[in-house]
Amino acid sequence: MQIHTLGLEDFYEDEYSLIGIHSALEDYRLAYLLNKNLDTRFAKSNKDLEFKKNKNKLSFSIFNFLHKKYDFEWFLIANSFKKENKTTANELLLTTETKSYLIPEKKKVDYFIKISGEIAPHSVLNIVQKIKNIEQVITSYTIDKNTLKSKDFLIF
Repeated sequence: MQIHTLGLEDFYEDEYSLIGIHSALEDYRLAYLLNKNLDTRFAKSNKDLEFKKNKNKLSFSIFNFLHKKYDFEWFLIANSFKKENKTTANELLLTTETKSYLIPEKKKVDYFIKISGEIAPHSVLNIVQKIKNIEQVITSYTIDKNTLKSKDFLIF
């Protein structure tokens, strides 16, 4: 009798391309500039990407765009979450800020663009070049998702 086993690698893996963006812009401003330069229609998602880590609730903003013609779904995802901690010491109100990252090994990346679906590599490079041409963007580049330890956070 023949026995078959299935490993996790036998199941469907979400196919997507990943772009990293370095910019000091607020998320809504970057979404506006991407819409203007890439002919996209990023809109704020109804829900943010939320996680619990060490009893703290982390929330990362998401903008999404569905390209109906080519059936691609795009996501603009913030890589960092800032939380203010208020403490009182000797009648002084002190605030500290803690910063958490969606992908900790890419702390210098401010935003990710995740394009779901199979897209040609030259198309991704064309998108990266258009993003680089935005004056308020420092740089952008493709990221190999297979090199990320925390890539599970990008599956949603």
